[in-house]
Amino acid sequence: MIVTRILGNAQQDDIAARLRERHVEKVSLAGEDLVKRIQRLSTDHGTEFGLRLPPRSPDLKDGDVLALPERSDESAIVVSVLPTDVLVIRPRSVLEMGRIAHSLGNRHLQAQFFADDSEYEAQVMVVQYDHTVESYLRAEEVDFVRQSRIMPEPFRHAEHTH
Repeated sequence: MIVTRILGNAQQDDIAARLRERHVEKVSLAGEDLVKRIQRLSTDHGTEFGLRLPPRSPDLKDGDVLALPERSDESAIVVSVLPTDVLVIRPRSVLEMGRIAHSLGNRHLQAQFFADDSEYEAQVMVVQYDHTVESYLRAEEVDFVRQSRIMPEPFRHAEHTH
């Protein structure tokens, strides 16, 4: 089987209802695999399939449905995102945030930003774990924690030219 499109997400009411009527197999993916358009995958039940999404397709997300057969005796396939090892940085001021963001930007490290109304319940910057960043944050006495999180968006490799 070759999957060529995302059929929806398990969080959508109509799809959730159809999934309840079927056996669901999960394909577990790490963050870096969520951005790949072409790959060979295997579910938690050993079903192998190919993924070949068209260019400019959205990145895969937790709960994305890759197979949802009409027949209820056939299995559905749903994406399950693996947690990412991250540093959650809580700057004390805009000045500290700017200094940290500038330093991490020079390393071409991708960051995601969250507001007070997010699951973090604070204004934070989240980056993939890196021991040199952890050392930098400790040396600068910046408030941070290391966590394992399922990120809403995958981190992308930063490409650049000078």
